[in-house]
Amino acid sequence: MSIFRKKSLLSRLLSSYTLQEELNAEDTIITSPIIVSDTENGEHIWMTDIEENSLSSDDSSESIIYHIREKQITNQPWSKEEIVSALSSLPAGEHALSVISVLYGDALHKALNEFLNTDCNNLLLDTQKTSISLFTNGRAQNTLLTIENEMAMNATIPQLLMRWPNTCLLVSCFLGHVEIVKALLSKNANVSARDSDGRTPLHLAACAASVKIIEELLRYGANPCEWDFNKKCTPLHCAAATGDFASVKHLIESRADVNAGLYRRSPLYYAVLSNAKDCVEILLQAGASPNNPQVYTETPLHVAASLGSVTCTKLLLQYGADVRVQSGSMRSTPLHLAAEEGNAECTKLLVDAGATCEAKNSRGQTPMHLAALSQSAETLDILLSSKVNINLEDNDGRTPLHAAVAKAIRGIELVKMLIQAGALINKADKFGYTPLHIAALNESSSTVMLLLSRGADVTAKTKGGISALSFIVRRTPDVLPRFISRLDQAISLHDHELGDVDCELRLDFRPLVPGGRGETDLMLCLIEVGQRHVLKHPLCESFLYLKWLRIRKFFLLSLIFHSIFVAFFTAYIAVTYFWNIEKLRRTLFWPVLIFTMILASKEFFQMAHGIYSYIKGWENWLQWSVILVSGIVLIMPIHDWQHHIAALGILLIWIELMMVVGRFPMFGLYIQMFTQVSINFFKFLGAYICLIIGFSLGFSVLHKNYKSFNNPLVGLLKTIIMMSGELEFEDVFFDENAPILYSGTAHLMLLGFVILVTVILTNLMMGLAVSDIQELQRCAGLDRLVRRAELVAYLESMLFSKLLDYAPHKIMKTCRQGALLLCPPHHCAIHIRPNDPREKRLPRELIQAVYQLVIERKNRNTSTRSTSIHKTINFESSNSRLNRLGSVTSTNGTQQQLNELTIELRKCLYNIGLRLDNLASKVESIIRD
Repeated sequence: MSIFRKKSLLSRLLSSYTLQEELNAEDTIITSPIIVSDTENGEHIWMTDIEENSLSSDDSSESIIYHIREKQITNQPWSKEEIVSALSSLPAGEHALSVISVLYGDALHKALNEFLNTDCNNLLLDTQKTSISLFTNGRAQNTLLTIENEMAMNATIPQLLMRWPNTCLLVSCFLGHVEIVKALLSKNANVSARDSDGRTPLHLAACAASVKIIEELLRYGANPCEWDFNKKCTPLHCAAATGDFASVKHLIESRADVNAGLYRRSPLYYAVLSNAKDCVEILLQAGASPNNPQVYTETPLHVAASLGSVTCTKLLLQYGADVRVQSGSMRSTPLHLAAEEGNAECTKLLVDAGATCEAKNSRGQTPMHLAALSQSAETLDILLSSKVNINLEDNDGRTPLHAAVAKAIRGIELVKMLIQAGALINKADKFGYTPLHIAALNESSSTVMLLLSRGADVTAKTKGGISALSFIVRRTPDVLPRFISRLDQAISLHDHELGDVDCELRLDFRPLVPGGRGETDLMLCLIEVGQRHVLKHPLCESFLYLKWLRIRKFFLLSLIFHSIFVAFFTAYIAVTYFWNIEKLRRTLFWPVLIFTMILASKEFFQMAHGIYSYIKGWENWLQWSVILVSGIVLIMPIHDWQHHIAALGILLIWIELMMVVGRFPMFGLYIQMFTQVSINFFKFLGAYICLIIGFSLGFSVLHKNYKSFNNPLVGLLKTIIMMSGELEFEDVFFDENAPILYSGTAHLMLLGFVILVTVILTNLMMGLAVSDIQELQRCAGLDRLVRRAELVAYLESMLFSKLLDYAPHKIMKTCRQGALLLCPPHHCAIHIRPNDPREKRLPRELIQAVYQLVIERKNRNTSTRSTSIHKTINFESSNSRLNRLGSVTSTNGTQQQLNELTIELRKCLYNIGLRLDNLASKVESIIRD
């Protein structure tokens, strides 16, 4: 038979099988299959691992996603396609399936009458043929099967039933043809016949949920405990899978083994899978074990929990189902599965039955992790009520709060519940990701704002060094204005009105110190993510000013140290290389050596604190150059080459002192100007160095009699000096001792040098320098704040380094407390009086900026309030007009007059309020001037 014909036969059989089920509805109870999304090995919920290469990349745009893997569970041991394929491989199987599936009515009765009147001895033919075929090899067996199929195609229905009774019995049981089954059994058909997979007629009848056929087979001695060839199912398994109570009851009464296949999947397992509570109950009453003795095997309770079947779960727990059993490679308990599905009722039943709420699966996830992933607030509430540890970590260090923020469906509700229960809001996983990182990566602005309002640390960084603020800026930029508004709200009017002399403004600095050991971490994060303009906010600027007052003494100590070192080093160079005073040199040797060793120790400490950031700082390379040069000049005896090192060293150490002085804000702008112009000059020189080299080599060829161009290297130096305008025209062209050799060409080349280099390049370089200085002056205020924040953060990182935890405790405690501005939970705010001339804690212009911010905010609130009042009046006016319209037909005129008077009174109050607001604004402006 062709493949196409087989496919068409299979589709026709499946449709006829469905029709037969409908026709036999009065004999069978068909339970609709329940398909549950699950995986066979139990890996239900998992979280995408964060790739390590994305941890250090700020450009990573991949969201952290928690997935629910789909799994397909079928509640039938075999599919219809499998059974049809097995029956088709029997002798005359294909023809029997096609004929019997459409055999009804008069044709059926006629065929059965003819068959029943036939001699019973002919029924032995099928058995003999089958036994003969079993002893042949595969090719011969296929040949015999083909021959028999061809014979069956030419046989009539009675001949088919007579010659192949076992095949017809199996097919009839599968299709639910009770009359054919009775006829075949009455003619001594083999009740223990099997298809190619070892299924007996009782297996197939149970799969078809045909109670009458089951009764008939059992009456003829069918074995209810028979297994198929693969030891997969007994007839009781099949009946339980269909959920047919009557079939299960008849098989149990026939002493079917209710615990058959207990080490794998028992009939109770399939009954629960079909959610057939009656079958589950009768199996349990008959002694079916609700537990599985095999370790890490899925039990019926696991199935009931994953399906969310409350009734089956109750029954299993009543009969002693173990709630602690773990199943599959995921090692999930029933409570894990119930929490994963978000089924609150099953979760409640399991918790009351003693299920461990802190049990972990193979990923280290607790039921609370899975409840948060399933976004089930009801399930999470039940687990929280059992006093479970809310901060248990999975294998990746993630808590249930990490899972709750991964989805935005009901994320806010879950986050509120977990935080209220005591979840650590700044807990980082093993990759360094906090819940705030995950919420920002998943672009959940509402969750981000909720976490920020509850104290989430925006300065927390991943293992790759990416802060949560960086993710917020790139993924949820709409949060930033609300973040700035929190800074505005931190400045409040504490007492009196704005125009009073005694009015106080309260500056709360707690929003600027979200966490961590340093108080300027937020400032650094703002600079790193390109939000440095936030530092101009009056709250940030006031904080940095007060912080600088606290910490500048440490910079002053650094300046004193470097100044003394420079003084000793300069004196040592002078007495050693200028005046050669041996006695004084020996006296200065030890101070220079001691200061050099102290400086080296300081650099080693900074290197240990953070080698990566240390290497990036060019000032650190300058420090090591000074240390190296200082060590070389101390070598005795003195050689000629040491004079070169001494000259270089005295220059470097004074440059270093200049950089230390430049750390103070009052000098920082000028040092920055010098540094920026120097960097741009060397970039400029690198771009045009080829032009300068070309001129220098040309001059060396044309003016080889002139002493400055005898050596090409000296000639290059001379050419660079000529850029400043020192051309020495008369000395080069009119020197009698060194006359010019190549007139004309030399004059043209000098003219070209003057035009291209002295005029164009030099003026271009001067213009770029002026432009850089103007830009620095334009941004001087913001740059000053940035430098101040960086300096304060640098010193704080040094003071609070873990390496200093082993230093004398009292000394370090004094130094650290002296560097801190805030001492939580108290003294986190200051109160200033902007109208009091004696207020000196902040600069006057900074106080004015704070005062102006409060005035603007009050004006905005007043405008908003006035707008809302105006809308209310308009609304009430429209209502009054409606009342008037309604009162046309009313006899009550007094109510109308009262409404009109009320409206007029409110208009007057509104106008008076506006006048008072305008008057207050004028008074405030006069006081401010």
